[in-house]
Amino acid sequence: MVAAGNSLALNQGIQEEQVVPARYRQEFLTIAWEQVHLRSIFPFQYFSIGASLIPFIEHNDANRALMSSNMQRQAVPLSRSEKCIVGTGLERQVALDSGVPAIADHEGKIISADTDKIKIIFSGNGDTLSIPLVMYQRSNKNTCMHQTPRVPRGKCIKKGQILADGAATVGGELALGKNVLVAYMPWEGYNFEDAVLISERLVYEDIYTSFHIRKYEIQTHVTSQGPERITNEIPHLEAHLLRNLDKNGIVMLGSWVETGDILV
Repeated sequence: MVAAGNSLALNQGIQEEQVVPARYRQEFLTIAWEQVHLRSIFPFQYFSIGASLIPFIEHNDANRALMSSNMQRQAVPLSRSEKCIVGTGLERQVALDSGVPAIADHEGKIISADTDKIKIIFSGNGDTLSIPLVMYQRSNKNTCMHQTPRVPRGKCIKKGQILADGAATVGGELALGKNVLVAYMPWEGYNFEDAVLISERLVYEDIYTSFHIRKYEIQTHVTSQGPERITNEIPHLEAHLLRNLDKNGIVMLGSWVETGDILV
């Protein structure tokens, strides 16, 4: 039995209320206060994480709130994330619970901080710890996972302090988008119904640019005509299509490839 957090009998420890509203197996009941096992601490417990991140959700249409909470799962980390100006206050807790940022387990002092690791010396026993950082790794959704250090060298840190931001976090808070100027107005019919008209500055200045990493695998088999082999000697192909391949027929590191280019 989960009782409401604003119940007078549960808050002040008095029995002025003989019965309290409670939740049991997704049903709302009214029970005696002696039967309560747990209580709601935070009002956001009634909603999911996506719904709890929608500002002023009580003023939204129910269908639009459902769409907003589901569409947050489609968000991708931006190359330059930004904190939201209008939020619900749950952004920091969501970022901490996700495990994406690097958090200090003990208090100490930063010895060094670079792109791949952070070294800390503990203030108690003087031991040192090297915390590796994630650098441009692929996630299960083909997005880019990267951690950026946020503490300078020589800074004293406390337990639980943010050491490095991860994908879609800034300052230890969830940052899924950008703070842009939005106008609710018609514009020569281009934003009819669900259409959205954006400025070309958002494209040229990489405001909403995101990085995606894909992994490609290839297998060679032994056929009746002999074993297959990987090579750059492919007949009937233009030299332009083979420009990025090395002598073994594998694309070289640092090559700029486009749609239709051969990788292996």
